[in-house]
Amino acid sequence: MKWAVWVLALAMSGCATVADIQQTRPTMVVISGKSPQDYATCVTKKLASSRGALQIEPHKDGVRVIVPQKFSSGPAAVFDIEDRSSGSSIKLFERMSNVPLRPRDVRNAAEECISG
Repeated sequence: MKWAVWVLALAMSGCATVADIQQTRPTMVVISGKSPQDYATCVTKKLASSRGALQIEPHKDGVRVIVPQKFSSGPAAVFDIEDRSSGSSIKLFERMSNVPLRPRDVRNAAEECISG
């Protein structure tokens, strides 16, 4: 049991950059009827209590939202939200996308903000 905790702690530590995270496969790719700014605002509000200040920056034809890690520095997830004629296309990249026990708050916020 102690070994598993040690491995999990090592997996959660370490530095990852936005570029590193975006080299992995997206964990979610969806289309929303919301504009990129409206979707980014929704995600920011949903994650404000659990993640602290999210970073929003212009990116291509939309915005990029960088979600900080819960317990250490560096990004945990990146949303690329691009403008479409009738809303936006959203790609979510997560740092620990292959770890089944990762926190689900980012994924839940992403899903809750898709519609209405």
